[in-house]
Amino acid sequence: MYEPIKAPSLMGRVVQTLEMVQDLIVICLCIGLFSFMALEVWEMFMSLLPPIQFRIITADILFLLILVELFRLLIIYLQEKRVSIGVAVEVSIVSVLREVIVRGVLETGWTQVLAACAFLLVLGALMVLRVWLPPTFEGIDPEQQVSRRYRQQHRIKDMQENLKENTLTNGRP
Repeated sequence: MYEPIKAPSLMGRVVQTLEMVQDLIVICLCIGLFSFMALEVWEMFMSLLPPIQFRIITADILFLLILVELFRLLIIYLQEKRVSIGVAVEVSIVSVLREVIVRGVLETGWTQVLAACAFLLVLGALMVLRVWLPPTFEGIDPEQQVSRRYRQQHRIKDMQENLKENTLTNGRP
């Protein structure tokens, strides 16, 4: 009827331990990034005091948006155990645009402007291709597949916990 749950092998335990350590590192990064964002918000409010320097305020706001996107990237990783390519591309686009806006196009060399434009075109193409192309791997969208697997694992764990609770309370499954 029910197969007993097999004890994980040594390799399985090592992998689980390494994954837990990696999750702990990402959680520490999230806490550090959140703290840094709070400090950056405080610094941004302090820069609003006279004399107002619009270039610095604009740079602070764009930098804060980059930090928010990085935080979102870390949260997606913690939830789904994958790096979202779309969010990573968005962070890259905002970062390049921030540098162009802060430095000013007229004060930047033409080779750097040309390189930034080429980079933005490639990133924009990645965003468009990611949306318009059919799913890869012969009809399987890897991002949806990983999300579905993640949800199924949690459903199975919940079912196992409910089964264990029912067994303890009723004496039978």
